[in-house]
Amino acid sequence: MAKKEVSFYPGCSSQTGASSSNMMRATQTMCDELDITLNEIPDWNCCGASIGYGGGGELPRLTLSARNIALSEQHNPGQDMVATCAACWLSTREAKERLHEDQNMFRDANTALNEANLKLNNQTPVRHMVEVLIEDIGFEAIRAKVKKPLEGLKIASYVGCQTNRPFGIAEESFENPVYLDHLIDSVGAESIPTYEKKVQCCGGALAFSEPEKSQEMIHGIIEAAYDHGADLIATPCPLCQANVEIYQDQINARFGSKFNMPVVYYSQLMSVAFGRNSKDSALDGQIIRAKSLEDIAGK
Repeated sequence: MAKKEVSFYPGCSSQTGASSSNMMRATQTMCDELDITLNEIPDWNCCGASIGYGGGGELPRLTLSARNIALSEQHNPGQDMVATCAACWLSTREAKERLHEDQNMFRDANTALNEANLKLNNQTPVRHMVEVLIEDIGFEAIRAKVKKPLEGLKIASYVGCQTNRPFGIAEESFENPVYLDHLIDSVGAESIPTYEKKVQCCGGALAFSEPEKSQEMIHGIIEAAYDHGADLIATPCPLCQANVEIYQDQINARFGSKFNMPVVYYSQLMSVAFGRNSKDSALDGQIIRAKSLEDIAGK
């Protein structure tokens, strides 16, 4: 019997060939090692994220997430609904809270869902995977699973903004959340508690519409990591990971910098520390190779 079962909402970017498919592979490996069973919600749909705010209206946007919650309640009753994507978690949790507060909107959402023979009870907890790791598994249990400590690596914890505001992780500071620092320390690496850009926005979708603004933000995120002597940047957010990693060549050309900073997910750190190889830890999905992690994974 698995130690923990959750109703899992993967999100669009985690699908095979998508931008954060490596996060999905490393998450599965991490959960295997921690005896967490991911029961994927059947027929889940996009949460809407950015495009949901593009003019379609409030009810359609909230109902997209309400459908996923209703499917979770139907297929995985009694299980917490868990997402790994910051945007998916934020959209779903917002929908749950908004529909709890606004009974007229709740009724209208259920009218829409009824067309697909679904009903939203809205009693399911909506959680981020890091909440499961912190609150249900615990740092001591994570530390006990480590087979290959990430000794000698100094890692900047880049939380980003979506897992920090408006909800955040319980009992964490909005200005200086430390849970990712604790996860880094738990797998034997050295965290950087004074890293001042840990909640700096990466620009999000501005990377496409106004790249000069986004790249200026990203430049500061990476520069601060170098200033603190970081070997890697670790993040829980797929969009943060993509933006901070893939635009480094453009940022170098614009600012005259020489950035070549690997940006990985916390789940990849944990998978390597738990003794899994580079493929299991999805290190082959990096654009900027995390060679120091690969070396430890290959031991």
